[in-house]
Amino acid sequence: MSKRSPLDANTLAQFTGSQNFYRHGLVREVLYTEGVEYVVDNAGAYWLLDEIALAQRHIIPVKREDFQVWDLVVNADQTAILTCGDGNGLEVYSKHIEFTDFPEPGIRFYYADWVIHLPSEY
Repeated sequence: MSKRSPLDANTLAQFTGSQNFYRHGLVREVLYTEGVEYVVDNAGAYWLLDEIALAQRHIIPVKREDFQVWDLVVNADQTAILTCGDGNGLEVYSKHIEFTDFPEPGIRFYYADWVIHLPSEY
């Protein structure tokens, strides 16, 4: 019997709302949900929150979007692409990640009203 990954889609789908919110350490206006905390804690990926939060301050095309879809696509060679889209298919930002141990295939987060969510929590 195979053990289910903590980042398995069925496990993540159980996060449907957040009673508690966490404040980002560097960009204090940015909050994130319990589901996002679960993901970054289990994947050791607090760096991913940093990328999203810092983009809100420093990347003008990202700052202009009220609703954002963040996709981390992890490749077999442990490189990745992090993209931010507007939710309507327009990519507004992309960054190549030289190395990550985040599990394949990656993750999707939504960002709206200063909060990072899992899609099931939005």
